[in-house]
Amino acid sequence: MRERLQKIIAGAGLCSRRAAEELIAQGRVTVNGVKAQTGQSADAETDLILVDGERLPGKKSHTYVMLNKPKGYVTTMHDDQGRPTVAELVRLPGKRLYPVGRLDMYSEGLLIMTDDGETANRLMHPSHQVAKTYIVDVVGEDLRGAVRAMGREMDIDGCMIKALDVQLIRQGGGRGQLSVTIGEGRNRQVRKMCAQCGLKLQRLARVSEGALELGDLPSGKWRYLTAEEVRYLTTEL
Repeated sequence: MRERLQKIIAGAGLCSRRAAEELIAQGRVTVNGVKAQTGQSADAETDLILVDGERLPGKKSHTYVMLNKPKGYVTTMHDDQGRPTVAELVRLPGKRLYPVGRLDMYSEGLLIMTDDGETANRLMHPSHQVAKTYIVDVVGEDLRGAVRAMGREMDIDGCMIKALDVQLIRQGGGRGQLSVTIGEGRNRQVRKMCAQCGLKLQRLARVSEGALELGDLPSGKWRYLTAEEVRYLTTEL
């Protein structure tokens, strides 16, 4: 299968895609004995690709899992305060998986973990925006008014932002449940939006990220991403 050279080089674990582009521009990459050009594609299975005269290492196999993070766990590999971490929930022999993005300690739901650093860094970069949907249990007097307010721009930490979509799922007795979809992914954004609308947030759970859906995965459990989900995560997001 033909792919961009920088993707092939990064996939082999040699460097990032951006660094691979620089190697190509510097004339340090050849394909079948011919100096490679920026933007060129090749087939890693059939073409001889050399960097500084050396063959690429074998393509590294990465692992991708989806965790249903429970409330009370911090999204980090180690916590100086001794709090439980998501690393304790996903243990694979010989693998060290890192969380992609964050869910605060009191939030729960969908969290991707992987050892594919390039994909993780790309997804966490501020320029990358993917729709994330949360189910939110709240207490408030004017739930319908809050739904309308979240659909309009509001100032959160000096930035004018709004939800992509807000739906009132149910309400009664001053309580309600909302579905909130955002694109920016700023720190504790949904919590701050609810607070600004006069809502007291009781539970927040991320249920989807782009085309990836949590489904019926039990809290505290994880599963491997399917081949289709991996392809989406690595090539379409």
